Amino acid sequence: MSALDDARAADTAAEPVVKPRIAAYKRHLLVCTGPRCTQDGASQALFDSLGEKFKAAGLHEGELRVKRSRVSCFAACKGGPVMCVQPDGTWYYNVTDANMDRIIDQHLVGGQVVQDLVFHQGPGGADAE
Repeated sequence: MSALDDARAADTAAEPVVKPRIAAYKRHLLVCTGPRCTQDGASQALFDSLGEKFKAAGLHEGELRVKRSRVSCFAACKGGPVMCVQPDGTWYYNVTDANMDRIIDQHLVGGQVVQDLVFHQGPGGADAE
C-alpha cells in the first residue's frame, strides 16, 4: 500500500464531513479586494464597512438579507472598487462610500439598479454605455 493509499484510508476513517449551512439571503455582493482594484486599500475598507451599513438599512436579516463575500480579483481592474450583485448580474464600478450608500438605498432596498455606476449587466446583458 502506498503513502497515498494510507492517507485515503485515514480520511475515510476520520469524522464525517459536515454539510455547511448558510442562512437564507436575497442578494449576494461580491466585492473585489484585490491589490489592483484599489491600491490604497479602499476596496477592503468598503468591504469592512458593509456590516454596519447593512444593519442600518435592515439588510442583515430577514427577507432582504444580503450576503457579502470578498473576491481576490475579477480581472476588471479599472475604476475600482468593483462590485457585483448576484443573482442580478449587476456590475458596479467606482463604489466609493457615498456610491455604496446609493447602491444600498436604490438597488438593495429599493430594487432599482443605479445605472450611472453600472459597467456591465449580465448574464446576457450588455456593457453599460
